[in-house]
Amino acid sequence: MLPDLAIPHTEYEITAIRAQGAGGQNINKVSNAVHLRFDIGASSLEEGHKARLMQLHDHRITRDGVVVIKAQQHRSLEMNREEAVRRLHELVRSVAVPPRTRRPTRPTFGSRMRRLEGKSQRSQVKAQRGKVLD
Repeated sequence: MLPDLAIPHTEYEITAIRAQGAGGQNINKVSNAVHLRFDIGASSLEEGHKARLMQLHDHRITRDGVVVIKAQQHRSLEMNREEAVRRLHELVRSVAVPPRTRRPTRPTFGSRMRRLEGKSQRSQVKAQRGKVLD
């Protein structure tokens, strides 16, 4: 189970902008899209979470460590705001659990033998492709 991380409202900034695309007569008058900006370095997250977030290769994270999320799917400002906050929580939750460290293993005796048998069978097939002598 993933730990429930709560991000205080004071740590991210939401600004309303005009949505892109077709919108009819309303498009030039109403700002329904949302830009959410979240500074990773200045947040109250644990240092491990911050480091894993910064290491993510995500186009929403700038070089300065600011997460920028744009939400414009819904027609209402409030729903776009909720969508942006939900996506921020998903992003932070995705790095909440540190990845398991890989422990190198060795191939078993049986797998080594099967590999060598396959190689010898293949070499016999190729050896039979030579010239036929009478």
